[in-house]
Amino acid sequence: MGARKPLIAGNWKMFGRAADLAEIGVLAETIGAAAGRIDILICPPAAYVQSSAWQNRSGPILIGAQDCSPNGADAARTGEVSAAMLADAGAKYVIVGHSERRQIHKETDDLVRQKAEAALSAGLIPIVCVGETQDERTAGKVADVVGRQVRSSVPSQSGAFVVAYEPVWAIGGNSTPTLAEIAEVHALIRETLAGQFGGQANDTRILYGGSVNPKNAGEIFTVAGVDGALVGRASLKAADFSAIILGHPAAV
Repeated sequence: MGARKPLIAGNWKMFGRAADLAEIGVLAETIGAAAGRIDILICPPAAYVQSSAWQNRSGPILIGAQDCSPNGADAARTGEVSAAMLADAGAKYVIVGHSERRQIHKETDDLVRQKAEAALSAGLIPIVCVGETQDERTAGKVADVVGRQVRSSVPSQSGAFVVAYEPVWAIGGNSTPTLAEIAEVHALIRETLAGQFGGQANDTRILYGGSVNPKNAGEIFTVAGVDGALVGRASLKAADFSAIILGHPAAV
């Protein structure tokens, strides 16, 4: 892992209501000193980004968003939220290119890259998601698919961004890749980044996501090249998410 500080992020997706924001405060109290050794991030639904950031303005939990517009300036884009608006609301990170956006909204690698660059321009750190489907893995296309997504989806300029490897077939299910498979894809991502950014690629954090829970997080964190996790449903409850965080070797 070197000097890369671990990042453990929670993606609440379209779950949670205003009453659930109290879980962020409970989480802050539960994780204790681990917050100084690990960057801890919650990405609530867009409607709650500002209130979450305000609630935790002096606390250890970072707040992010789940998506942003590729348009960096004010524009006639009904229903979209710009990265600059999210930054104004208190967000520090934004997820782009999640498989649910790629599949349901047909987002392309190029669009994901535009969103990541808009995020960087607004002072946000984009978390660029990549990952293969079950059919692509079965067909032996993992390296082709993930390599292409990395090359085409990350910002074209070097800067502070994160890559999250989320095999589509593992999201929201009960199965995950083997530890060896996770290590193999993380090494592929690092190698691909090195081809674009040279030695600066060593500064980029690469997270694993896909059915991360308190039972499997500890062993996933031991895999070479894994700099943290992007957690879904298990991040909604402070008890579960804190167990994942405290299971990281850096938390001790």
